[in-house]
Amino acid sequence: MELWILAAFSAALIACLASGKSLILALLAGFLLFFSYGVKTGHPFSEMARLAVSGVKTAKNVIVTLILVGMLTAAWRVSGTIPYIVYHASQWCDGSAVLLASFLLCALVSALTGTSFGTAATIGVICMTIANSMNIPPMYSGGAIMAGAYFGDRCSPMSTSALLVAAITKTDIFTNCRLMVKTAMVPFVLTCAVYAAMGLLFQDGGAHHDAAGIFRQAFTLSWITLIPAALVIILSARHVDVKLIMIASTAAAAAIAVSTQQLTPLEVLTVCLLGFHPADPALARLASGGGAVSMTDVVAIICISSSYAGMFSGTGFLRGIQGHIAALSRRATPFGAVIATSVATSMVSCNQTLATMLTHQLCQSVEPDPQRLAIHLENTVIVISALVPWSIACSAFLAIIDAPLASVPLACYLYFLPLWNFLTSRPKQHRPQSNRL
Repeated sequence: MELWILAAFSAALIACLASGKSLILALLAGFLLFFSYGVKTGHPFSEMARLAVSGVKTAKNVIVTLILVGMLTAAWRVSGTIPYIVYHASQWCDGSAVLLASFLLCALVSALTGTSFGTAATIGVICMTIANSMNIPPMYSGGAIMAGAYFGDRCSPMSTSALLVAAITKTDIFTNCRLMVKTAMVPFVLTCAVYAAMGLLFQDGGAHHDAAGIFRQAFTLSWITLIPAALVIILSARHVDVKLIMIASTAAAAAIAVSTQQLTPLEVLTVCLLGFHPADPALARLASGGGAVSMTDVVAIICISSSYAGMFSGTGFLRGIQGHIAALSRRATPFGAVIATSVATSMVSCNQTLATMLTHQLCQSVEPDPQRLAIHLENTVIVISALVPWSIACSAFLAIIDAPLASVPLACYLYFLPLWNFLTSRPKQHRPQSNRL
């Protein structure tokens, strides 16, 4: 019965994707299927409701953080923080280095903002425009942009996926970030080398910096606009609570928007709530977005999908599958089992959040150390979700930057990371157990 229910859920996901309907409809169908399964197997209606609510409660901090992230990214746009970074960073791009520069710039912006889609909508769009003006095929630039954007989406203390992993594994976000940087060093360097080599294939066609000019006309690009970004770096280094960091950075950005960009406090508040939507179409194409309202669908997805975790745990829905995963971990190491599980959950769930929660549920028994499991999740399911063509993490991202599906194989970092950590995990199985990665 469990397999039939999973098949029905998968069919609902595929139907929504094929018809262009909201994924929320498929998730609601899944909720009804899993809730009915619990009732069918002897769990009272009230117990199933309690289990669903308990699952949602595990993600309450992430939901609050998501709303703050929406306000923060809007404030950074309207204050000139993101335009300043994009304007100056785009000045030193040339044809031979544009792929490497796209990867590094997107990695920087995503590390500062913690959002892959926000990175795609800002520096990602500009990098794609510059690459197109140099006649670099979109599949190459799209791959570099995607790889860079998911670098920060994985390891930034501002990232909702990193916060989700910390919440469900009950680990410290800053410790996780430090360990994520450690396990990503070799894949990061390899990715840089690959994009540097690819860049030699293309001649400099003379980039046009129209986007930089648009930002120069629309904003006062003062160094003061870097203060909100600097606050994130400084406060993160001092291990200040993430929500307080975002509140402080948003407040600083709002003050700069009033003092430097000459907006009224009411206009800034409206942007923080509803997003930045300038009247100029050219500017809107580059910088529109953000705001608490922009997180509505994401919050709905997290609430529904997190309820699954509570129901799966209480009904033992995944118990049979866990036995197969345990057997796989003995042959392919616990990390190998997490990779295999991540591929399956990413293909079935079609979104990063649910895939992460399902992988955590299924792999808790094969890796009982919460800290190690947290890093395993960050090195697998968080990036693997972006490699599944029908996943939101892939399809929506490519749509934002107008890149083809052929970009996915060229997003090198996304598969270098799990492959490298799989290769280095094998010798560790012969060493005495320790808490170090």
